[in-house]
Amino acid sequence: MNIFRLAGDMTHLMSIVVLLLKIHTIKSCAGISLKTQELYAIVFATRYLDLFTVFYSVYNTVMKLIFLGSSFSIVWYMRYHKVVRKTYDKEHDTFRHYLLIVPCFLLALFINYKFTFLEVLWIFSLYLEAIAIVPQLVLLQRTRNVDNLTGNYVFLLGAYRGLYLLNWIYRYLTEGHYQQWITWTAGIVQTAIYGDFFYYYLKSWRNSERLQLPA
Repeated sequence: MNIFRLAGDMTHLMSIVVLLLKIHTIKSCAGISLKTQELYAIVFATRYLDLFTVFYSVYNTVMKLIFLGSSFSIVWYMRYHKVVRKTYDKEHDTFRHYLLIVPCFLLALFINYKFTFLEVLWIFSLYLEAIAIVPQLVLLQRTRNVDNLTGNYVFLLGAYRGLYLLNWIYRYLTEGHYQQWITWTAGIVQTAIYGDFFYYYLKSWRNSERLQLPA
């Protein structure tokens, strides 16, 4: 494992810690898209099916369990916790996220590395993760005024994917015959989606202002 992969994993983990901190400490999920969280739960559930069939390392297994457990617990809190669910902004979180699932699955059926059950679901998770943040960004665009924890959460998610791009570049330069064009393409698309948010986040951070997105 290289430094970029490790930094990406830790940044991803930090994004989840920030979100759980908001939910558990403040008892609020205001500004958080349940639609995006449900998509991430599907992403991890379909990506980590090999958890039951292949052992790579203790680190790999622990990280998979953390991402699976945290994603489903976040969805549960937003849907069923009697205090947290009252803060959910259902009025603005109206993106039809289920419309993203079917195209990603169909794409995985036709464009994959190998046509097997686990492989297709793994590729599906890559495609879905690339656009899972869209409902969250749409929600922030509608509410415009973003609190610090929510802004940090989304920024860390984007930073994690950016670090993974550096990881792929590093592996391509140092490992012979390393090519994963589907993974690379999905990662580039995902990082590009964050571009507008990154601009306003860094601008607000530089000016020590509260993050506000344009209408």
